[in-house]
Amino acid sequence: MNILLLGCGGQVGWELQRALAPLGWVTACDFDTPGELKADFSQPDSLRALMARVQPRLVVNAAAHTAVDKAESEPDLARAINATAPGVLAEEAARSGALLVHYSTDYVFDGSGDQPRAEDAATGPLSVYGRTKLEGEDLIRGSGCSHLIFRTSWVYAARGGNFAKTMLRLAAERDALNVIDDQIGAPTGAELLADVSAHAALRTLAQPALAGTYHCAAGGQTSWHGYARFVIEHARAAGVALKVAPGAVKPIPTSAYPTPAQRPLNSRLATNKLQQSFGLSLPDWQAGVRRMLTEHLGR
Repeated sequence: MNILLLGCGGQVGWELQRALAPLGWVTACDFDTPGELKADFSQPDSLRALMARVQPRLVVNAAAHTAVDKAESEPDLARAINATAPGVLAEEAARSGALLVHYSTDYVFDGSGDQPRAEDAATGPLSVYGRTKLEGEDLIRGSGCSHLIFRTSWVYAARGGNFAKTMLRLAAERDALNVIDDQIGAPTGAELLADVSAHAALRTLAQPALAGTYHCAAGGQTSWHGYARFVIEHARAAGVALKVAPGAVKPIPTSAYPTPAQRPLNSRLATNKLQQSFGLSLPDWQAGVRRMLTEHLGR
């Protein structure tokens, strides 16, 4: 089976290269891939030639404009990458009969309330990023192609930078830290997303009725403050030298740290549909973070 992976250099894309390999022949592309395999999402129509060249049975799109604050000042680029380009992929997938796997976000919701959102909950994005990601979803669904859209939240990976690594660096440099405590979600590993995607794609190719929109996030919930404390306490227990005192990681509200893009306060996603449809059990967020930290710290 020919598989086209787009956005292979990102956190999720990197893990997908591993997770998809047992399913078939993976052609991995990104914006900086040389020659005819370049995937330039800023020029959406150029993706048609790439689809024609690879002729994939499975298309997995991990490319996105994820610089949430920067998107506020470059909405046209964000729309091209997050909406128009996925729409083009969906049109071509519908034409060829390929299955399209695509990733979306909790930012399509308004972040109100304190309950996990189901897939059919009313949307209401607060930012350019959220609006363009929702538009991308709508274009995929409207194309008529067979698709899996996975909404997720608070994605991290062992490779590259992430929130946990930033907290460890700051904890080694500063006596005290202030971290937001009124945004609630579940840190979700790119490795988990990739493994779920490969499993679900294989099942959906065999059972097309499984196609649709799903929420995929680690189990449980925490705040950024709770996440930071977990990371720092794990590192301290592992013998890492930290300057910040155990009680000096202070909670602050979102209002104390203004940003160009408004973040949803409630990023909880209900994953019952995913788990029941594909026979999965999603681990609590602490398990993945602990594993990532063990790899990062080497102890």
